[in-house]
Amino acid sequence: MSDTDFMQLALDHAHKAGAAGEVPVGAVLVHQGKVVATGHNGPIAGHDPTAHAEIQALRAGAAALGNYRLEDCELYVTLEPCAMCCGAMLHARLKRVVFGAADPKTGAAGSVLNLFANPQLNHQTQLQGGVMAAECGALLQDFFQQKRLAQRDAARMLHPLRDDALRTPDSAFDGLPGYPWSPHYLSDLASLRGLRMHYLDEQGTAGGPLTFLCLHGNPAWSYLYRKMIPVFLEAGHRVVAPDLIGFGKSDKPKKDSFHTFEGHRQNLLEFVERLDLQNIVLVVQDWGGLLGLTLPMAAAHRYQGLLVMNTTLATGEQPLPAGFVAWREMCAKTPEFNVARLFARGNPQMSAEECAAYNAPFPDKGHRAALRAFPPMVPDSRDSPGAPISRQAGAFWREHWQGQTLMAVGAQDPVLGPPVMRELQHLIRGCPEPLVIESAGHFVQEQGEPIARRAVDFFRPV
Repeated sequence: MSDTDFMQLALDHAHKAGAAGEVPVGAVLVHQGKVVATGHNGPIAGHDPTAHAEIQALRAGAAALGNYRLEDCELYVTLEPCAMCCGAMLHARLKRVVFGAADPKTGAAGSVLNLFANPQLNHQTQLQGGVMAAECGALLQDFFQQKRLAQRDAARMLHPLRDDALRTPDSAFDGLPGYPWSPHYLSDLASLRGLRMHYLDEQGTAGGPLTFLCLHGNPAWSYLYRKMIPVFLEAGHRVVAPDLIGFGKSDKPKKDSFHTFEGHRQNLLEFVERLDLQNIVLVVQDWGGLLGLTLPMAAAHRYQGLLVMNTTLATGEQPLPAGFVAWREMCAKTPEFNVARLFARGNPQMSAEECAAYNAPFPDKGHRAALRAFPPMVPDSRDSPGAPISRQAGAFWREHWQGQTLMAVGAQDPVLGPPVMRELQHLIRGCPEPLVIESAGHFVQEQGEPIARRAVDFFRPV
């Protein structure tokens, strides 16, 4: 039999794994041209993290041959083996390993690293990859696609769509660069009235005590924090990043009139309570600040830090910045403005794919009610909705704030740039000199990695 024949047999066993709900990987152990053992993935059913197809075949083969040394054996496996399996193969002193599809994430036979190419090891195993790679890869791709579809169907059943709202198709978010995190949803907050709200909730491996609560603005969504989230996680902390209703993966009411300052503020207050967030470092920018800066006074014990970027408190006591007025006028005249083009214009370092990711939540004008509603919602007089609560928040930050504050400013922002941020700095009790990012504009998070690293060093648990 040829390599292709043996790989086809391994592929048959991979199908068995897939039918059982396991990742479809199969393996065949051949001794002097004859099959002596087979295996397929079984970690889930066996509650055994070592039950990979290759390990199953090696165990069965060693038992059949009566020897843990498998020097005259060849192993065929449909997916490039991981480091654990490669180590077992080297210990077994296999003569040859043949695999099908490469594994760019965990492959230890050439993709991520190549354990078989280490000359310091006292045994050298021959290696060949790419045999029936297309067939092996297609099986894996189909398995994960079906799994994603099943998860999406389950989410739809758990959070049915209201008649007066739209939901961006999940496929619009497939493959977005730099955004690998799993979605979380809730729809039973009183203020949501059945609308589905999306959020990220990731915990660093060290189990750090801080929770970075990252609030986005208009027309962004939680994708805005993709440069900062990995830094917070690397330091071991928890990151929670919701999408406001009308944005990102959250449901989008059809009517502009749904959106109110108090309604969105109440969503966030209930969200923080529901997740029982503690030791919060509040991370805000744009509308994330207009709304977010009014939250801590309602539950000051939950908050111990503030990372504030290019935003303001709209108290209605002073005229809105000229840059914001120009932005509001542009939105009124061009309600279907291209979101991707907006990000590209202010962030030339971004790729076309990254810019397009900001368009993903808004496939047509029916999904854009929030984009139309938010600019006029900024309070511009003392009696505007949101202005009184913003003045109360101003008094809190000026007189009662006890936590640490770090301010970062995108210097090229024509809307909420250095002059506006200086006023906010003077308002916030104990706010030190800001970190100025000279090349950054309004969406300063697009250059947020150094800001996040400064924040990790700056904020210390109390």
